[in-house]
Amino acid sequence: MEKQRKTKILAVGDIHANSTSIKRLVETAKKENVDIVILAGDLTIAERDLKNIVGPFAKYHQVLLIPGNHESVATIDFLAELYKAKNIHGSYFIKYNLGIFGAGGADIGIHQVEESEISALLKKGHEKIKNLEKKIMVTHIHPLGTKSEFSGFKGSKAVRKAIEEFQPDVAIHAHIHEAAGVEEQIGKTRVINVSKKGKVFEV
Repeated sequence: MEKQRKTKILAVGDIHANSTSIKRLVETAKKENVDIVILAGDLTIAERDLKNIVGPFAKYHQVLLIPGNHESVATIDFLAELYKAKNIHGSYFIKYNLGIFGAGGADIGIHQVEESEISALLKKGHEKIKNLEKKIMVTHIHPLGTKSEFSGFKGSKAVRKAIEEFQPDVAIHAHIHEAAGVEEQIGKTRVINVSKKGKVFEV
């Protein structure tokens, strides 16, 4: 029966240590009784104010996170260890029949990553979960050729290629605040910009 089980997720990015947003999102996660909270990068403002970002979520839920362009991998590793969360940057997480993999960073800010690195990190994480029935891909930067580019910031070719190749059920990203909540399809993949507002969904 476990094969049929659905997992409920709250995904959000770009919270930038905003205590009001965090309180609202924690309440949403509790009210919706989510299984997993995914924090898709830019949790801080240039690595300041690390308190009360991950902890409020981790008190009630399994938390997965990746770095954005405002924090380093080391900072995300520190927060993950402190709150018993899981950094899925170049890594993965499995629950029942669902595999979640990701890569953080962008082409600006504290944590800049090259396209080749994003590609390698996503491939590395996906390799461990490729045979599972359901998959979610998590990045900070948006895919190339998506609606979030209206902001003037080009998306990532590597992220786009990974979606097309791995065909996850859902691909979430953040980075472009103005496009928060925008959804679209790339092949069979539901692509969601979860920036700031957050999104609750089931897989």
